[in-house]
Amino acid sequence: MASDDLGLFGPDSVTWKVHAEPILLVGGLRSLYLQALHPRAMAGVAQNSSYQTDPWGRLLRTATYVATTVYGTTAEAQAAGRRLTALHSRLRARDPSTGTEFRIDEPDLLRWVHVTEVESFVDTARRAGLTLTDDEVDGYYTEQRRAAALVGLDPATVPGTAAEVAAYYAEVRSDLRMTREAAETALFLTAPPPPGTLSRPVRLGLSLGPTRWAYLGVAGTAFGLLPAWARRMYGTLGLPTTAFSAEVGVRALRLALGAVPRRYLEGPIYQAAMARAAAAQAARVAA
Repeated sequence: MASDDLGLFGPDSVTWKVHAEPILLVGGLRSLYLQALHPRAMAGVAQNSSYQTDPWGRLLRTATYVATTVYGTTAEAQAAGRRLTALHSRLRARDPSTGTEFRIDEPDLLRWVHVTEVESFVDTARRAGLTLTDDEVDGYYTEQRRAAALVGLDPATVPGTAAEVAAYYAEVRSDLRMTREAAETALFLTAPPPPGTLSRPVRLGLSLGPTRWAYLGVAGTAFGLLPAWARRMYGTLGLPTTAFSAEVGVRALRLALGAVPRRYLEGPIYQAAMARAAAAQAARVAA
């Protein structure tokens, strides 16, 4: 029964431990900066996505998908995966260098998006202060192969440990570069228009209100958490001091989020998962 189904991971998983952290909003933003450095992946997004006209809607849809795969029932996660793969199967883009048309569900592109996402999540959570052993980090990557399978990837081809992720980044870096699309995307991620103002130009400077300044701080922290090689591709120096400042910032932000009542940070998918987990625990105790 769905009421007994704890989904692909469950309360004893590293995945639930990591994704219970609200600070992952910074990790999600970090992954987008990283993903933009892959020209073909960026072309697939730019040519098929509404991220510039509906950035907040796209962000909400992505967050809902991730929450469903992590905290939904097995059936809900599988259904979300089928919807996404069906959408991807219809989409095409043109290579910015050769003009050749390609499918955006090519395994290499799906793998890049998956790895940058999960690596950003676990790296951000750990650097923000979540205690994770090396074995737990490896366990997270291994568990997330189940999420990779939902989008059509062969789990055996997806990095399942921190060492495999590092090797994957070393292998794929020759395919990455700073392009005009990457620069435009990075600027957009750093200073997106607030909801309801997309018809007006974005102006940086004294016109920024407190909310925009706060978002700029979050975006700067996410960018500072990028690997040094990625920051260098964006034209910065990749200095250790940048990473240190970002870690100080993300730890402070995690502490600030910790002061917010949990009910304001928990979505309905998470709450339903906690209710199922509590019921399953009560049933075990009663037995």
